[in-house]
Amino acid sequence: MVSSSEIKMTTLNTAVIVTGGASGIGKASAEALAATGRPIAIWDLDADKSAAVASDIAQRFNISCSSQAVDVSQLDQLSEAVNNSRAQHSQIGGLVHAAGVDGAASLEHLTPQLWQKILDINLSSLPFITQALLDDFKANAGSAIVAIASINATLGNAANPAYSASKSGVLGTVRALADDLGRHNIRINSVSPGQIDTPMLARSMDAVSGLRQGFERRILLGRLGEPHEIANAVAFLLSPQASYITGTELVVDGGNLSSQRQ
Repeated sequence: MVSSSEIKMTTLNTAVIVTGGASGIGKASAEALAATGRPIAIWDLDADKSAAVASDIAQRFNISCSSQAVDVSQLDQLSEAVNNSRAQHSQIGGLVHAAGVDGAASLEHLTPQLWQKILDINLSSLPFITQALLDDFKANAGSAIVAIASINATLGNAANPAYSASKSGVLGTVRALADDLGRHNIRINSVSPGQIDTPMLARSMDAVSGLRQGFERRILLGRLGEPHEIANAVAFLLSPQASYITGTELVVDGGNLSSQRQ
């Protein structure tokens, strides 16, 4: 039996891998965790950007922050990426799976290649990164995982069925892994953002006139969310304060799912 004090001491010293950590929700999550003193490993497809973000975070928060270029859709390369992070950080006790693509394509324009790409990045990589980190998590009390899902997992969206399917899959995978990992006192939860003002969403809003205003009309708080508002939820779920929370979806959407506004 691991005591709560042991969990707190170990958790605060272990590194967190953040996929998609060079921008958007991933970057904000890395910053929120670094602010608590935790070492960070930035994984991102963009090598130069991830290196720049890691350097900035290390300097601003005075913590160890590594970076590497990782394509999480290449499932056979995930173990090597984990080994590279181990070489930089002696103890790894957290994972934030924020890497994702929207892959907007309606049914008429959907292709098998696009469908598979979106599922590999958003969903398939999650269990295999977790698998590669399992021994690390077992060795470090208080280890925890947060996967970024989406309110589209519940709502669905005709503009991106592959994205909606992948995020629904994240919720199911988190629940299944929570059942497995709980035997080792490893927690896993999901955060489902609503419309968050990130580069991914900005591309859609730039392409469709009035889309931002349409989002804002529906949201109870009347505005898009900011990446740091999702990051705060991520940091909480990875902290000792959430030590009895696992298999849970935390919706952070400004009151979108519950809205009846048109």
